[in-house]
Amino acid sequence: MLAQWRHHPGQTLLAVLAIALGVALAFAVHLINASALAEFGQAVRAVNGQPDAVLRPAEGTRLDEAAYPRAALHPQVALASPVLEIDTQTLAPRRADAASGSGSAPTAPRAGLTRGAKQAVRVLGIDALRAPALAPDLLPRPREGADRLALLDPDRVFLNPAAQRLLGGSGSSGGLPEAVQLQSGERMLSLRVAGSVAAEGPPLVVMDLAGAQQHFGHLGQLSRIDLRLAAGTDATALLDQLNRGQPGAARLRLAPVQEAAQRVSNLSRAYRVNLGVLSLVALFTGAFLVFSVQSLGVAKRVPQLALLGVLGMAARERLRLVQVESLALGVVGALLGLALGTALAALALQWLGGDLGSGLIGGQTGGGAPPLQWSTGAALVYGALGLLAAWVGGWHPARQAARLAPALSLKGLGHDGRRQRGAWRGPALLIGGVLLAFLPPLGDLPLAAYLSVALLLLGGILCVPMGVGGLLALLRTPLQPVALLAIERARDQRATATVAVAGVVASLALAVAMTVMVASFRDSVTRWLDQVLPADLYARTATGTSQADAAWLGPDFLRRAAALPGVTRLQAQRLQPISLDPDQPPMALLAREVGPGASDLPLVGELLEDSERPLTADRKPVPALYASETAMALRGLRLGQTLDLPLPDGRRLRVWLRGVWRDYARQQGTLVIDRRDWLAATGDTRVNDLALWLTPGTDAAPVREALRRLAPDPALLELATPGEIRATSLQIFDRSFAVTYWLQAVAVGIGLFGIAASFSGQVLARRREFGALQHLGASRAQVLALVSAEGAVWTAVGTLLGLALGLAVAVVLVHVVNPQSFHWTMELSLPLGRLALLALAVLAAGTGTAWLAGRAAASRQMALAVKEDW
Repeated sequence: MLAQWRHHPGQTLLAVLAIALGVALAFAVHLINASALAEFGQAVRAVNGQPDAVLRPAEGTRLDEAAYPRAALHPQVALASPVLEIDTQTLAPRRADAASGSGSAPTAPRAGLTRGAKQAVRVLGIDALRAPALAPDLLPRPREGADRLALLDPDRVFLNPAAQRLLGGSGSSGGLPEAVQLQSGERMLSLRVAGSVAAEGPPLVVMDLAGAQQHFGHLGQLSRIDLRLAAGTDATALLDQLNRGQPGAARLRLAPVQEAAQRVSNLSRAYRVNLGVLSLVALFTGAFLVFSVQSLGVAKRVPQLALLGVLGMAARERLRLVQVESLALGVVGALLGLALGTALAALALQWLGGDLGSGLIGGQTGGGAPPLQWSTGAALVYGALGLLAAWVGGWHPARQAARLAPALSLKGLGHDGRRQRGAWRGPALLIGGVLLAFLPPLGDLPLAAYLSVALLLLGGILCVPMGVGGLLALLRTPLQPVALLAIERARDQRATATVAVAGVVASLALAVAMTVMVASFRDSVTRWLDQVLPADLYARTATGTSQADAAWLGPDFLRRAAALPGVTRLQAQRLQPISLDPDQPPMALLAREVGPGASDLPLVGELLEDSERPLTADRKPVPALYASETAMALRGLRLGQTLDLPLPDGRRLRVWLRGVWRDYARQQGTLVIDRRDWLAATGDTRVNDLALWLTPGTDAAPVREALRRLAPDPALLELATPGEIRATSLQIFDRSFAVTYWLQAVAVGIGLFGIAASFSGQVLARRREFGALQHLGASRAQVLALVSAEGAVWTAVGTLLGLALGLAVAVVLVHVVNPQSFHWTMELSLPLGRLALLALAVLAAGTGTAWLAGRAAASRQMALAVKEDW
């Protein structure tokens, strides 16, 4: 085995690198995801502490503070700590030494912060005398020389290390800014910084509960109550006692202590699983490279293996010999891959963040990269996958070595390229893959669809000989001798095409599938943006639904904005977190104008006729609701049903689900209601987003400046044109799929290496044939042309089969995997230019490789190979 590696170091190195890259990519993705989730969970534990139970409202996001004395005075409650959580925005000062990279959200990069740049921050209102007993990291630590009672001052705040770094302090050295500006509605609060807290994680501002309620307009409201229970207390029984006799709006629920971390994990699970599966693509194609390298090794050593067989080595021993060689390649590749994967994960955490640019896991949670979380168990699993890939890749060559007829093989007569056993397996796998694509997801994951893709790939590869025969049967018999010999031999020896073009088909099919999937998604997002951005200028105050209650504009601003010169129309939108199921993350409710027929929404499917709208008890039409595809799937909604929509004040509004629309912006689900219906039900005149239509020919720049002058603080508004929003959104998209592009490049690269190894093996196995041709009078140029022609024929067939198989896999990815993973649909788009370039690159690489191999075949020494038969 070592001698074989020494004689062919390049091919051995390629096989080892293929396994190493596959293991490295898969292991790196796992480490990155695990590190990000561990960091986020640690941050949640630091803020929430370790209470025995957490009480949250059974309906809505806020509970009446009257529930606090009811819980605190219960005899089975040893300690109760009220908490008010507020997501808002702060103004970050300029930081010349800001680290580059992706930020905590896709639209908010960390690099180059300028004075007045808005950044997300969480405000925590606590009882400073009670909260530290349950969450020690929230203990306020007054700065040196400050009043010890500052922790009870409603106008003083305390910053965690991430907030200190964000606002210009050193964080690690204890530097603190003098004040912090926080957005509350239409104004910016300036609160003095009195000290710090130790809690790690995202930027956090801690202040007195009464001050948070007063400054942010939540008087009499809480977010949760943390409890320490008396020994032996049953939390479920306690909850029943606290809810006894209470109306629906005042009822409580027991929330998991790590509810926030679990929701983030669930929200990002589909993204993480899909990325993990894609990262195994390189390992899958690596198995084919091991297959090609081991096939080449067996082809080169047929005389030696045959001689060993004549001397007494049994077929099973030859089988084990090749399998041990394959496993040795796997061991070296797996060890190298684990080391490389660890390094890749560390670099990716620094450059891209724990979410790899997706924004689903919160990115950097503490102002820096999450620490790498090494896992021995995961290393063993991914190392074992590398060994499995090497073993699978070497299985067929090992069987070839075992099936050699020693005496015949010594004379070069033991191989019959026409023999093909089990021809039914390929079509059977293809049929099984198609049937699996129709199965529903398991545990909200498209496991059957993943298996469908695997069966389609394997079945397509096993159908290569059949495809070669069918395609070559369509060709007319050429008259030119070299072309005639190339095509006839390809027809006769089509079973060997599996060895020659399996790598081409596998890598090209995967590359085509990923190219079509990403292009389909990108084109769908582009068309969606064109439809949801019809106005000339957009303004917003909140970057997310969670900030909508703290960052908003009032009706006076709307009236003045509508009266600005050049503005012909203004459309307002209110964001409101809404919870149909307290065990699920809140959805976003958009209260906006909905035109006739909801034509301004990107509808999916039919829109129910207005005549079908039900009536209330007093014969008034029930307000219409439009749900996103994600909301329909996650909440089990159905078109035409009526449901009771929980309002912020605890009341419920009966609504009618009239239509379904497409929303790529919010993975938790989105509901849309006409703003007139919302105003009639709630009286809430606040808005978070504005869309402005301008007079034709009006420059948007003066309107921008006029809007900023209308705002109490110019930093309250973020303004952008549709073109700017579209460019930013597509930039985020490309960053999120950057890993997919790299995986595609790796798969194609491994496949091209497989082509080289496959054709080299074919040339070596046929050296006597080429020698005989030269003895019969074939010139060196004719032998070279013959090998090149065969390579071109087989590569062309492999390219066509790879394209067809890739398109079939793409259909499964676009229409099955994507809807089952993310619960939204998209149209299939074929990037013909990129697919053509991809096919031409593979075709050129295959033909060029065959030509290089043919140069060795056409050498003068090849004629001496005939002497082995004398």
